[in-house]
Amino acid sequence: MAQTIHVTQQPVVLEGYQAVLKPSKFGYSLSALVDQSLVEKLEEDRVDSLKWAESKLKNPKRSTLKPEPWEEVSDGKYKVKFSWNEETKPPVVDTEGTPIADPNTPIYSGSTVKLAFRQKPYILRDGVTYGTSLKLVGIQVVTVGSAAGVDTGDLGETEVAALFGQTKGYKTSEPNITAAPEVEEDDF
Repeated sequence: MAQTIHVTQQPVVLEGYQAVLKPSKFGYSLSALVDQSLVEKLEEDRVDSLKWAESKLKNPKRSTLKPEPWEEVSDGKYKVKFSWNEETKPPVVDTEGTPIADPNTPIYSGSTVKLAFRQKPYILRDGVTYGTSLKLVGIQVVTVGSAAGVDTGDLGETEVAALFGQTKGYKTSEPNITAAPEVEEDDF
């Protein structure tokens, strides 16, 4: 079964807790907001993936389908979540395709990135629970937030850089960090 690699053409905003370059106690993770058009492509892709999984089930009539790996958070905006381990780390590159190796790079909520990923079918060991998950192939950092991290995966850094091409924004060689806007606290 051929798996389509989906690439976000426009940068997407990271939302929530991020553990991209440095793992948390739960491992690496990334969550981002994507638009309706990407989710429509994922829904089409999911149909074929689920057919494959259904053909491998022990008892299709007693099976349990897990929900799709994205969630609508506002009108036309969806949150996608990714997680991985040291062995399946996706390559992380800057806007020129240079690998980002510094685990202290501030890739946090509010940073913008381009993502390359595929949807993969799965069947749990029980043989009746199935669904699809999203697996990152690569990450291109366009802007960095207040703090960050980066990773690599089964495509090499050169291949990931070729997927995204070059764009204006964050460069490993020339960090252009702007101060976060100051938040005024109200006196009570």
